[in-house]
Amino acid sequence: MASNGSLNSAIPEGPLPEKWTNYKNKAKLINPSNKRKFSVIVVGSGLAGGSAAATLSELGYQVKCFCYQDSPRRAHSIAAQGGINAAKNYQNDGDSVWRLFYDTIKGGDFRSREANVHRLAEVSSNIIDQCVAQGVPFAREYGGLLANRSFGGAQVSRTFYAAGQTGQQLLIGCYQALEKEIQKGGVEMYKRTEMMDLVVVDDEAKGIVVRDLITGEVTSHAADVVILATGGYGNVFYLSTNAMGCNVMAAFRAHKRGAYFANPCYTQIHPTCIPVSGDYQSKLTLMSESLRNDGRIWVPKSKETAEQIRKGELAAYDVPEEDRDYYLERKYPSFGNLAPRDISSRSAKEVCDEGRGVAATGLGVFLDFRDAIDRLGEDTIRSRYGNLFQMYEKISGDNPYKEPMKIYPAVHYTMGGLWVDYNLMSNLKGLHVLGEANFSDHGANRLGASALMQGLADGYFVIPTTLPNYLAGVKPGTVTTDAPEFKAAEADAKERIDKLMNIKGTKPVDLFHRELGLLVWDECGMARSKEGLEAALARIPAIRKDFWENVRIPGKADSLNMELEKAGRVADFIDFAELMCHDALDREESCGGHFRIEHQFTPDDEAVKSGFTNDGEAKRRDDEYCYVSAWESNGPGKKPTLHKEELEFESVELSVRSYK
Repeated sequence: MASNGSLNSAIPEGPLPEKWTNYKNKAKLINPSNKRKFSVIVVGSGLAGGSAAATLSELGYQVKCFCYQDSPRRAHSIAAQGGINAAKNYQNDGDSVWRLFYDTIKGGDFRSREANVHRLAEVSSNIIDQCVAQGVPFAREYGGLLANRSFGGAQVSRTFYAAGQTGQQLLIGCYQALEKEIQKGGVEMYKRTEMMDLVVVDDEAKGIVVRDLITGEVTSHAADVVILATGGYGNVFYLSTNAMGCNVMAAFRAHKRGAYFANPCYTQIHPTCIPVSGDYQSKLTLMSESLRNDGRIWVPKSKETAEQIRKGELAAYDVPEEDRDYYLERKYPSFGNLAPRDISSRSAKEVCDEGRGVAATGLGVFLDFRDAIDRLGEDTIRSRYGNLFQMYEKISGDNPYKEPMKIYPAVHYTMGGLWVDYNLMSNLKGLHVLGEANFSDHGANRLGASALMQGLADGYFVIPTTLPNYLAGVKPGTVTTDAPEFKAAEADAKERIDKLMNIKGTKPVDLFHRELGLLVWDECGMARSKEGLEAALARIPAIRKDFWENVRIPGKADSLNMELEKAGRVADFIDFAELMCHDALDREESCGGHFRIEHQFTPDDEAVKSGFTNDGEAKRRDDEYCYVSAWESNGPGKKPTLHKEELEFESVELSVRSYK
């Protein structure tokens, strides 16, 4: 097992393509009668948590599953639109496990762990088989075979999809598996229940403290192992494509109890979202990356034409073809409109910063389907993207069959998360972390259609194999809620609630969330700088102080109180934003979604002179920053301690990323 830097990643020995097979052959096992003796807590019921809970229960473990929604079916996984990747090579276009692995490593700008990514590519095909067996209605070709389409950062068609609602259909399949186990009694489901704290006994995670969101009751639950599958932290920016309830609380509570947080500055800005239309908005809407298969992205070549469009003096289709800049096709001819998300987003920002944006705010570009409709017919486009076009028209009032969509980048996904080893176990023993809540697979930029792949890979196939390696050394049921650590954690949670309720200030929670989000977006969003990050770190303590002195939470703590829920989450977002900015400031390079303006290619660089890459692209510093940053908490307002996992590339050569 490999130990890199100050962290043991537990990567198996052997050639990369054989690591997962060798691991499974040598992994510890627990016989069926003994599995029944072990209890497992799963926090989160989306694709990662729901699949893990269902699978572990079917194997015989006693599972408790917790979600803050009123049903597991309302987990945010349901919002995923475009598809799920798998190396099936059904299109016979040259795809393979190796190509999916390499595309993911390259897409993440060489900042992910080789062994984990290869395992993900290996099990991707199993996911499709599993979901088809569950009845997930993937799109099919005329002859009945499963259909595929392309996504960003790949030159093959490997994405399986169900119209524009793939996440919903996958979650229904997962939900049915989970409900089967609930009915059998293998899973005890706790809905409308939020994790308030992680309980650590003798340096191992042994339970959680939760609050019933209906009654306000705070209780504790013990188990032999705790699994967090609670999604990402994109809502730290306030405006994002995430559901408004998405939060960092569970992961951050674990972080404060000793779990390292890895690469928090790696956040993904999705290039195709409906632009912000006003200060009244509380969330943004994703337009699936799949639209870039047939839509062409462009802006006018001149600022004057763009201004006419913004003022309503000129319609998009009145702009002659020769006066349009299809900038992705121009800059990245090999990938065109399917360039990776980080590159596509920065390119959109670049043309809008030049004054060529077409939305009323100046922050928007066109996504145009006229050529595809002329080529394929409106009925074909409607069959592929009908629900997405309908959603766009309802929100914007514009008919995308008749005029181009307006899109602009928005926060969508987070590649950072709690640090885990190859077993998906945190540095805090007994705490396992799945899906978007961990950092492991996507490096500094996730490719489209890979989030669903990772969540289901972790839940259905990885954690059932790796969990026994920890549990085999644990005596089941040795820790109960009678332990003093549970009483202390429960008291801490109640004290925090009381403190929030007793502030009785004058400012609503959303005011602080909006202020924080705008600050983080401006200084730690699509572009970051030393000066901006230092300014953010200087201002966050003032926001924290104002929050804890002046926030107002109406109602009572012993009943349904959504403002109290939001206040707890925003309090953690404030502290987490500080951690994120520390990480972004410390990483003096640009890679993937982390773009430090001080570190970009210039016309003087050889890679630009040769035409291999473009001026202004992200410039890594492999000699100094080829590692995972895993941060240890020292408390609010105090700089966290950095631990490093050195990234070793044995099968892939580190190179300048190019999509030209």
